[in-house]
Amino acid sequence: TAPGRPLWGAHSINPSSHSMRFFRTGVSDPSEGLPPFTVVGYLDDQPFLYYDWRTRKDQPKCSWIRKVEKDDPDYWERNTQISWNTEQVFKVRLVNVPKYYNQSGGLHTWQEMYGCELRADGSTVALDEYAYDGKTYLSFDKETLTWTAADAAAQVTKRKLEAEPAIAQRNKAYLEGFCVETLQRLVGYAEGALQRKEPPVVKVTHEQGRDGTETLTCRAFGFYPKEIDIVWTKDGEVWLQDTFSGVVAPNSDGTYHAWASVRLDPQDRDRYRCRVGHDSLLGPLGFAWEEPDGFSWLVSPSINLTSLPPSIPPSVSPPPQSLAIEGLGRVCPGLHLIALLSLSILL
Repeated sequence: TAPGRPLWGAHSINPSSHSMRFFRTGVSDPSEGLPPFTVVGYLDDQPFLYYDWRTRKDQPKCSWIRKVEKDDPDYWERNTQISWNTEQVFKVRLVNVPKYYNQSGGLHTWQEMYGCELRADGSTVALDEYAYDGKTYLSFDKETLTWTAADAAAQVTKRKLEAEPAIAQRNKAYLEGFCVETLQRLVGYAEGALQRKEPPVVKVTHEQGRDGTETLTCRAFGFYPKEIDIVWTKDGEVWLQDTFSGVVAPNSDGTYHAWASVRLDPQDRDRYRCRVGHDSLLGPLGFAWEEPDGFSWLVSPSINLTSLPPSIPPSVSPPPQSLAIEGLGRVCPGLHLIALLSLSILL
């Protein structure tokens, strides 16, 4: 598992590819709202499992994961034990690693992220990283069976891992075999949820600048899957000059929102359109700003001018700040193996 960053967000995945990732986070000085240990499992961008630190039990995060119980009745009990064991390991890591930095006391975090991605062409990508205090610490390359340390302190851990080559071999076997097999099984369980499509609600807003220019902002709300294309066009051609955009971000209901802006001369306003492309749409649609009248106007070469009622975007919540792992059993052979292997890593 490899180092991480303060926040590990969902990667943009091609619709025909799938990923399974597990995130673990340990905190040295927990407090209200900051649990000592968290575990979250993601299939693509959908959380399906989490570790409830209050009850010390793994819990389902979505309905479709319940299907695993029919094939593997001991699933939750077994993985609860793995998560509990891992929590104890994290406590040790949060004692040892600060010493490598000559630190004592204070709030520190240890994070792990691991999993795999199966791409449309059949190729696979392994994810195996560690992070300390929100910064990359160590990562594993299954192709070369090597560990990459981010700094001198991480070199201490690297040397200990290199002294136990069997750990790298077992990690490689998990990432190339069990992980991919488990991913394929989970995709089967979640097929309906992963194939759902929610169209974006699009609204164009206007802001007058002090320098005489104005800015049009195109906002898309409530869409799924995550991939979306929002660009500004001028006279029908993609326009990049004086344009700005934000990252696709999650909403609290499992959908996403995104935006793109363009700064322009008010006299040229009618020449600009926001073009939105998404899997839920038959084709790209064009949106223009109109004088305030309570409506947003939809423009498309194949559709007559149609008015859309204003929409209130769904409530927005930031990505989880602490993410982490899980494990599966006979149904998903060996998914629990990586957690057990982590117990043998010398830090």
